[in-house]
Amino acid sequence: MYLIHARKDLNPSMTEMDIVAPLVAKKAKPGQFIILRVDEEGERIPLTIAGADLEKGTVKIIFQVVGATTEKLNHLHAGDSVQDFVGPLGKPTEIEGKKKVCIIGGGAGCAIAMPVAEAFHKNGAEVTSIVGFRNKDLVILEEEFRSFSDRFIMMTDDGSYGKQGNVTMPLKEILESGERFDEIVAIGPLVMMRFVVLAAKPFNVPVTVSMNPIMIDGTGMCGCCRLTLIKEEGRVMKFACVDGPDFNGYEVDFDEAMSRSRQYYEFERKAHEHTCNLFKKAGSDYGEYEP
Repeated sequence: MYLIHARKDLNPSMTEMDIVAPLVAKKAKPGQFIILRVDEEGERIPLTIAGADLEKGTVKIIFQVVGATTEKLNHLHAGDSVQDFVGPLGKPTEIEGKKKVCIIGGGAGCAIAMPVAEAFHKNGAEVTSIVGFRNKDLVILEEEFRSFSDRFIMMTDDGSYGKQGNVTMPLKEILESGERFDEIVAIGPLVMMRFVVLAAKPFNVPVTVSMNPIMIDGTGMCGCCRLTLIKEEGRVMKFACVDGPDFNGYEVDFDEAMSRSRQYYEFERKAHEHTCNLFKKAGSDYGEYEP
C-alpha cells in the first residue's frame, strides 16, 4: 500500500496528490509516468509524474476526474492509501542540448507540461510557456509555470483570464515575428497538439508531442495506445507507453489517433456515472478537504 501524503483540489475536476513512494521518487524524470491501482479490484491507469520530492520520498500526480477509477481515486484523502504505485515508466523528455524552448500546455496537459518547463529551466534553457484553458475557473499551476518561465502567456477560450483565444495564436505571432526555438514541446488534447504542429510546420521548428492521452494499460499489452508514425520509409507502428510518450509531432498520424481515442468515450462516461451513483447510494460525504 502507498500512503497519500497530501492532497489538493486544483479546480472542480482536477486533483493533486503526493504519494509516498521513495524508490519511484529517486528515479523519476520529467515526461515519465506511473501505473496506479486504487484497490485490489481496481483497474490499472497511467498517470504522469508531475514532480518528486527526494527528501520526503513522495511523487506528485495530478489527475482529472473523467472515469470510474479517477472518480474513486478522487474520494481518497491524506492518510488514505492506494493499492499499487509502479514506476517510473516511459522514456523521459530529452532536455539536453536545447537553449531556447517553447512549452505549450492545454488543460489537463499542463500537469505534464509544468515539470518539463521546470526541467528545461533548471538546465539553463530560455523557456517560453504558453498555457490554455477553457476559462479562469479551470486554470492550474499558474504560479509554478511563471517561476520556471522567462516568458509566460496565459490563454482562455472565453477571455475570462489572460488573453482570449487558443495557444496557437501567440505561437504564430512569435514565429511570424522571426523568433525561433530549438524545440517546441506540446502537451494537451490531441486536437491542440495537432494544430500546434500545423502552426510550427511553415517555420520548420522541431515539435515534440506527448501522446499520454491515448495510453490506457501503460505496458503495451492492451494495444490501445498503438500509434502510427509517418516516416520516409513508410508507416511505422509504435506504442505510446513503451516507445514514448514523446514523439516527433510531424510524424504522428493525428487523424488515426483522434479516431481511436474516441472509441472509449462512451464506456468511460457510463462507468463514471455508475461509480458516482454508488458513492451517492453509500451516503459518502467527505466535506471540505483539510490538509
